[in-house]
Amino acid sequence: MTNTVIVESSGEKAFAFGQNWQGFVDKHLNEERIAEAVKSLEEFCGKDALKGKTFLDIGCGSGLFSLAARKLGAKAIVSMDIDQNSVACCQQLKESMNNPDDWKVVHGSVLDNEFMTSLGEFDFVYSWGVLHHTGEMWKAIDNAAARVAKNGGFYIAIYNDADGFQFMPDGRIGNSKIWLWEKKFYMSMPGFIQSLIDLAAQSAMILVYLLTLRNPVRAIREHKQLRGMSWSVDIKDWLGGYPYEYAKADVLFKHLKPQGFNLENLKVHNGLLNNELYFSRSR
Repeated sequence: MTNTVIVESSGEKAFAFGQNWQGFVDKHLNEERIAEAVKSLEEFCGKDALKGKTFLDIGCGSGLFSLAARKLGAKAIVSMDIDQNSVACCQQLKESMNNPDDWKVVHGSVLDNEFMTSLGEFDFVYSWGVLHHTGEMWKAIDNAAARVAKNGGFYIAIYNDADGFQFMPDGRIGNSKIWLWEKKFYMSMPGFIQSLIDLAAQSAMILVYLLTLRNPVRAIREHKQLRGMSWSVDIKDWLGGYPYEYAKADVLFKHLKPQGFNLENLKVHNGLLNNELYFSRSR
């Protein structure tokens, strides 16, 4: 098995998210998962939040949420990712929808100021679980925020800064600094060792399910209710997701408020999960 890394311009090894997403599209994506993705967007942002709007998907990954935006009535979509495999995944989903002219899939980095400016402004900018993996999270957040038009929406999810020792229901323990070390370690390993770590983590989670009297088969099957995601794909994403930064929800809010953003909805996690913030822009 090849090592699942890409090499960034900085010289650091970064997790190959696109390779992981390709496995998700090929093995797991179906109508039920698409429906869950649509439901999650609709419930968090409102039923008509995307209807007739232009939509920018930063770090489109599999393309699932670009597809969800289209199903929720977005009139024009731009999906972008730095990983060529993710671009290919998203293009694959676009083609499954008869390759509509109002959906563009492009290769580029949220850290590239010139590229981001060239995209223009959008009624809705979406970046879920992406900007903390760029290596320059605050610059990435600012570049994403700058693409939001006046009266537009901005929905981001950023890993929480878990500074205490956490015991998560899925078996994860520790804090953000410990997991930063784990991700660096994971990325330093060859592909076959990474696969063994994946297997060990899956086994540990199943053991936690059993010890807490949860049915492992049901827990794994019901994981798709989390935005249409896949249990095994998410585990690998979590173990290898490097670069890795994090911030508490109030820090994100204080950073974006001076840029004209008003908080519309919020989902806060004290542990190792993502804080989700949905803003509208008044200027």
